[in-house]
Amino acid sequence: MNNSVSNTARLLWAGLRALLVLTLVTGVIYPLVVTGIAQGLFSDQANGSEIKSDGKVVGSSLIGQSYNLPLRKGQETPEPDLKWFQGRPQNGLGTNSVNTQYKLILSGATNRSADNKDLIDWVTAAKAAVVKDNSVNGYTVKPSEVPADAVTSSGSGLDPDISPQYADIQVHRIAEKNGLSVAQVQKLVEDHTESRTLGFIGEPRVNVLELNIALKGLVSKS
Repeated sequence: MNNSVSNTARLLWAGLRALLVLTLVTGVIYPLVVTGIAQGLFSDQANGSEIKSDGKVVGSSLIGQSYNLPLRKGQETPEPDLKWFQGRPQNGLGTNSVNTQYKLILSGATNRSADNKDLIDWVTAAKAAVVKDNSVNGYTVKPSEVPADAVTSSGSGLDPDISPQYADIQVHRIAEKNGLSVAQVQKLVEDHTESRTLGFIGEPRVNVLELNIALKGLVSKS
């Protein structure tokens, strides 16, 4: 009887020691080591790839933002603020209807096929809006010049980047709305155009938030 109790006690103590060691290693030491390495070697990425303006965090380089005018009375869909560069459409999963206490960022794709009527209507309307919004005095956007990323959302619905082609067709409108020269705005786009990663991964791109921060700085100096 005593031996049985003694063996049980030893087994329980061995199990407790194993639990304590595993908790210490996997629950304390490992997270601290990983966090330390991340902060030491990849601090920007580990902290959310934050973008700052005037000393304040204004967003992340990984998440797109909307640049819209405030909603008017009775208006359900905001209009784009055309003094800023516009990003890709953010159709995604639509509005948050699960927990309306918070304004959540919803990510996802529409998953509609290329021949879906709703998708065709969205793209057609988006293309017409891009042509209309960016055609200004002395410059007219042709429908054939509108790139795919101007009228379709990304798979996540949160893409922070646009193609240089989409940025280029916004240049004349941005210049007119902000009292700048076309050359000044075009240089902003060129300065903020990133090439393919490692020269062959992905496509050239322009981060819209970073571009608009630079635009704000240029306007303030003019």
